[in-house]
Amino acid sequence: GVMMMLATQGSSKQLNLRQAFLLTILVWVILPGIAALPMAFSVLDLSYTDAYFEAMSGLTTTGSTVIVGLDHAPPGILLWRAILQWLGGIGVVVMAIAILPMLQIGGMQLFKTESFDTSEKILPRAGQISSAISGLYVAFTALCAILMMLVGLSPFDAIVHAMTSIATGGFSTSDASIGQYDSIAVEMVSLTFILIGSLPFILYLQILRGRTLALWRDQQVKTFFITLLCLISLVTSWLVIFKGFTLGEALRYGGFNIISIMTGTGYASTNYMLWGSFPVALLFFTGLIGGCAGSTARSVKIFRYQ
Repeated sequence: GVMMMLATQGSSKQLNLRQAFLLTILVWVILPGIAALPMAFSVLDLSYTDAYFEAMSGLTTTGSTVIVGLDHAPPGILLWRAILQWLGGIGVVVMAIAILPMLQIGGMQLFKTESFDTSEKILPRAGQISSAISGLYVAFTALCAILMMLVGLSPFDAIVHAMTSIATGGFSTSDASIGQYDSIAVEMVSLTFILIGSLPFILYLQILRGRTLALWRDQQVKTFFITLLCLISLVTSWLVIFKGFTLGEALRYGGFNIISIMTGTGYASTNYMLWGSFPVALLFFTGLIGGCAGSTARSVKIFRYQ
């Protein structure tokens, strides 16, 4: 990066839109290739292909993993996976937008390739927008980590799960995922920041600038929560009527897993494969919905369905 900056310093040329798209693609192909090296060299003895898959899964916050026995994996590797997801959630895009203007490159072109809604610019320049979003992202992560520690997690587990919750990525420190703690408090903290990560970060900037009702007036946000409530109601009713769950248990397990899957996070608090064919099929299609545009959530996104 420094070499590219020095090589292009003083140049009056700018990337055109086609080059910006190419840059975005190359970033997503090359970064995992480098990010895979620590895992390829680790005691996990992963092939480079497996390490590349893991790094790509992290940076794209997909959350699929080829590592078995996470409970006994080196802490450094677990932290590295979480960092990749944290950067992949929004950090890589935001840093690119902040750095490109310094290189005299049209940062807003890359902004468009990541499907951020910039038709209404909250701040005058893309660099300012990305810097503000970066600050919010770090603040949300720190707050999540502190709350995770307050509800009983070790500092290490709290930091890892804070990073992967706000990034809606889902990498955990155990094969049992978030279910290893069997704690309502841990699930609620995680759920809160998954939802925060699933809403448009641009709207948080509007709130900070005095538009306190911006979040609740956004049609996409309304549709997101209405969809969630409908899906949670369906699964909760099924668990109570056909599986003998109490209402509290059904809301806890049904709500957490619906939100986790719809946002593409992929945390699991219990084995929902035992719930029957209807919830499993519903959860499958729920994963095709996604969160809001301009968030860290995955999948098709609410605004496209609208």
